[in-house]
Amino acid sequence: MTTISTNLQAVKRRIIDACSAAGRDPGTVRLLAVSKTFPAQAVREAHAAGQRAFGESYVQEALAKQSELADLALEWHFIGPLQSNKTKAVAGHFAWAHSVERLKIAERLAAQRPADLPRLNVCVQVNVSGEATKSGCAPEEAPALCRAVAKLPNLMLRGLMTIPEPGRGDAAENSALARRQFSLLRELFERIRQDGLALDTLSMGMSHDLEEAIMEGATIVRVGTAIFGERNYTT
Repeated sequence: MTTISTNLQAVKRRIIDACSAAGRDPGTVRLLAVSKTFPAQAVREAHAAGQRAFGESYVQEALAKQSELADLALEWHFIGPLQSNKTKAVAGHFAWAHSVERLKIAERLAAQRPADLPRLNVCVQVNVSGEATKSGCAPEEAPALCRAVAKLPNLMLRGLMTIPEPGRGDAAENSALARRQFSLLRELFERIRQDGLALDTLSMGMSHDLEEAIMEGATIVRVGTAIFGERNYTT
């Protein structure tokens, strides 16, 4: 087995163990392999090990990979910041967009989704930590944004996404911080559902905090480093 294959199995075991600790069915949590900055060959190795859904943050890099891997049946998720000049490419080449934070972006995705493709699955990104440098709408803005997105054609509003504040304490403190922030997103998710929107997705949790995310109800965990290794952003 390749290192990627071995790592994938280890991550899947972590998901199973976390679901067991949370009293959840492991089948309710999907693994999204975050392949940004890694070459197409790494995606090919992950596919050979059974992985089908991959997350990308940089449009041009993702399109090049998609072209190189066109022989494989892959599900592509866009998880990076969404700018107006990138919406056409995302609308035409991805199955999911996790990072909608403004109605204008959602409207462009809806208008630019090709008619021959199924509806684009969308998550509204929420900035639960309130960090000025973090993408996402404010929690109090999320219900109205979700209602507006749900009315748009060619989109399927699936749920909410967040990236929590990085912990700076010891392991226990970091875990507690992650749980609190994931809990905020889950409570918001449940409130929006109670208002009548049929959300089914909580996209939260990464390599270092997927256990905490699963404890708080994550249905998609976005894992890159634990599968592909450390990223080198200088190349």
